[in-house]
Amino acid sequence: MCGIVGAVTKRNVSGILLEGLQRLKYRGYDSAGLCVIDPKSGALNRVRRVGDVNELQQACVSGLEGVVGIAHTRWATHGKATEDNAHPHVSNDTISVVHNGIIENYQELREELKKAGYQFTSDTDTEVLAHLLHREIMDASGFRDGVFKALNLLEGAYAIAVMHVDYPNSLVAARVGSPLVVGLGIGENFVASDPQALRPVTDRFIYLDEGEVVELSAEEVSVFGINREVIERRSIKLDDRQDVADRGNFRHYMVKEIYDQPEAFAQTLEGRVTKSRVLEHAFGVDAHDIFTRVKAVEIIACGSSFYTGLIAKYWFEQIAGIPCSVEIASEQRYRVTAVLPGTLLVTLSQSGETADTLAALRSAVHENYIASLCLCNSPNSTLVRESDLTLMLNAGLEVCVASTKAFTNQLGDLLLLVLALGRYHGVDEATEAEIVSALHSVPGLLSEVLTLDEKIQKMAERFVDKHHALFLGRGIHYPIALEGALKLKEISYIHAEGYPAGELKHGPLALVDDDMPVVAVAPGDELLEKLKSNLQEVKARGGELFIIGDDQFTGEADSHVIRMPICHSVISPIVYTMPMQLLAYHVAVFKGTDVDQPRNLAKSVTVE
Repeated sequence: MCGIVGAVTKRNVSGILLEGLQRLKYRGYDSAGLCVIDPKSGALNRVRRVGDVNELQQACVSGLEGVVGIAHTRWATHGKATEDNAHPHVSNDTISVVHNGIIENYQELREELKKAGYQFTSDTDTEVLAHLLHREIMDASGFRDGVFKALNLLEGAYAIAVMHVDYPNSLVAARVGSPLVVGLGIGENFVASDPQALRPVTDRFIYLDEGEVVELSAEEVSVFGINREVIERRSIKLDDRQDVADRGNFRHYMVKEIYDQPEAFAQTLEGRVTKSRVLEHAFGVDAHDIFTRVKAVEIIACGSSFYTGLIAKYWFEQIAGIPCSVEIASEQRYRVTAVLPGTLLVTLSQSGETADTLAALRSAVHENYIASLCLCNSPNSTLVRESDLTLMLNAGLEVCVASTKAFTNQLGDLLLLVLALGRYHGVDEATEAEIVSALHSVPGLLSEVLTLDEKIQKMAERFVDKHHALFLGRGIHYPIALEGALKLKEISYIHAEGYPAGELKHGPLALVDDDMPVVAVAPGDELLEKLKSNLQEVKARGGELFIIGDDQFTGEADSHVIRMPICHSVISPIVYTMPMQLLAYHVAVFKGTDVDQPRNLAKSVTVE
């Protein structure tokens, strides 16, 4: 969400910084600021504004001269959206810093720095960082050495860029758990949280790895590891494509967005988790005060988002022991509801403009909810503006009507919410660390699933002449069966239904014959043996079985089986979503339908 831009050049940097901020607006923000070192006076010159970057640009029209500068767009996590809380933050008129992410131990550091005589004018963890940097650099042998000393005192996930009036020709930047890239120019160098911010000035980038620190001057870039060792410089050249909606070499947006998922999922974790903990402040300024009072959760959503809510219900109740109800927005808004005391309302929407979900949120002010939290992929949407707390999906632009990467990111973010709330309901540190570790493994697992694409494509050929399909799952994977059926319906126009496998004998089994493909979500969990019994019922009626399972699924030589990577049971719904997407995609391509814009459907449902 927050955005960083920094530059060290031989020309005025203000225009470069402002253009960079404009190009980061898609990430969402509530305030913006810019700071340069005045080449005549040698002093810091800072401008900050609440609201649109255009407001900051207007404030800088009189001229803000400098060859070294940093800029930032902020989404409030510590302190409201005010000018005092906006970045860059300054200490003793010598240090200026911008910061993405969260400093977990900022309260202890704040008290320590207050006792040392530092004065605070904001509510942010970033001002703590500014004063800490001032203290450490003042006592160190140099600029970079002081930054290293300060970083050793921090806990959390962050990316920073720092400048110092005593070192007017350089910037120092670092990343721990939050992305940062270096842009390489000729006689100028840059740093940003996203290469898109720097595309007008360079196409060569160094992507900093975890724990790396970089020192930049106009002529030189030096990268250092976490142990201060010099890292051999590496860079890549990006192509000239600037349109984030470009399909590249992919035939359709949908398949591109499916292949985006490993990187997109990594992005939704960036700055929100350490190696073992969820950073509560990622949910917003008031998250702690609200989360301590939550006794129940109600999720409201439509379409695919409704299915992610159904999965989250299992997580909330199994992991955190928190009662969770899940409602379809178009139904919830037209009935009388009984809201449990201490209920947090959670709304889910890729676009943030879904009419029924918005109406449900607006009616919630008259109920017994303690607060509202939305998970959304569109930072400037109505849902984001009208919710008390927000967690952005950070999936990037999703063009295809059928949701893919927004769906998996939504699942990841819901699991982060489960852990954040679970701390107040008995989830211990070991459990949280185990699940966070599993979340970190998801991008790699999704990449493994992509290697199965050709096999899934071959499987899809057998669906082309079918008119109906049945998707089965048990437990937490039943909603994945629902999502698989929805995807096939949406883009191939084959009638498909998702069912809990245990319900077969209660009706759906009557539909099974040799013309009915049956897709089973079959990870090796505690319900696998039960599922196998259900699948025997299908085979006995001549149904053609298509099984998505791991190596623990054996004995089905006469069935079509996709062997999935083995993963932690808590994240298996996320991993098992991707084959459903690929299957639907390939069936639709074989049938020749409009994959990205299926008939009668729209990306954002803004009417009832």
